[in-house]
Amino acid sequence: DSFDITMNLFGFNVDPMQSNRVWFFQRQTAKHVKDFAGVEASGKELVLPPQVFHLDFNEDGKVKEFGFYTADRRQGNTGGLGGAFGYFYGVGRNLGFPEAMPYKPSFRFRMLQKVGGLIRRIQNRKKKEQ
Repeated sequence: DSFDITMNLFGFNVDPMQSNRVWFFQRQTAKHVKDFAGVEASGKELVLPPQVFHLDFNEDGKVKEFGFYTADRRQGNTGGLGGAFGYFYGVGRNLGFPEAMPYKPSFRFRMLQKVGGLIRRIQNRKKKEQ
C-alpha cells in the first residue's frame, strides 16, 4: 500500500540442469505514495537494481522454494539493495545491520579495479604504437 510498484518481470527460463526450477529477472520501480516505516509519503521514485529470481516446484507443481539475488548492485537508486532492504534505504530508513547497508566496494577491490584499468591502458597504447 505504501508504494505503487511496477514489477517488470522478464526472461523466464527453465533451468537446463534442474528441470523443476524456473529462473527470471525483474527491473522493479516503485513510487512512495503512502507512509512507510514511519516515513511520510514523498512521491520519490525508487529504482531497484536488477534482480534474478528462481522458483522451485515439487512433483505436484507447487512452489517449494523461492529465492532472489541482486544481479548488478551498481544500478538503481537504492544503494544496490534489492527486496525489502531497497525500500527501507530508498525512503531514508537505516536498518543498522551490514546486509541492509548500501553496496560499497572494498578498498582492495577498488585498487584492483584501478590497477586493471591502468594495465589495459598500457596494453592499448602498445597496440597503437605497433
